[in-house]
Amino acid sequence: MKKIELEIIGLSHSQTQTGAYALVLGESHGKRRLPVIIGAFEAQAIALEIEKMTPSRPLTHDLFKTFSDVFHIKLEEVIIYNLVNGIFFAKLICSSEGKVNEIDARTSDAIALAVRFGAPIYTYEFLLSTSGVISVEGDFSFLEHLDKADIGAEVTPSTTPTPFAELTDAQLEEKLLRAIEEESYEKAARIRDEIAKRKSP
Repeated sequence: MKKIELEIIGLSHSQTQTGAYALVLGESHGKRRLPVIIGAFEAQAIALEIEKMTPSRPLTHDLFKTFSDVFHIKLEEVIIYNLVNGIFFAKLICSSEGKVNEIDARTSDAIALAVRFGAPIYTYEFLLSTSGVISVEGDFSFLEHLDKADIGAEVTPSTTPTPFAELTDAQLEEKLLRAIEEESYEKAARIRDEIAKRKSP
């Protein structure tokens, strides 16, 4: 079957499931998007690596990466290969000493590992054809509010001031370090967004 490479387009709170997040994957050279609902822990693990934020202690996925490096196991690719009863199935394609093995994994865990290894993420044409949605003009990013029903629609970024808007740059940096030390990564991500917004032209 033909494999299609995916990239991470967006990650945000899901308004359809309390405590869950919507992860949007998109084909690298096309407009089709594959929405995946994932848990808070996995969303945090993916976001931390993408934002290059280092937790005070290694998360489970970081430990797996370190373990693999020590024993010379390489994650070659992740394949999202099926959808059953609304649940995506994925597998890790790993290599070690010339041998290739496939390991079954939850899609959220597989993607959290893919971003750490720098491994490509693939799916098959039949999955995109049956479960994907089309993005006409919407340009996805790490949105504050992304509902599964909103995927494919044009989204206007919110202009509502954040709780950190009144703080100085120095205060923001201090709060960022404190949030990371306290392992409050969602708060840390919001602070980094505010810092990035101030630095953008």
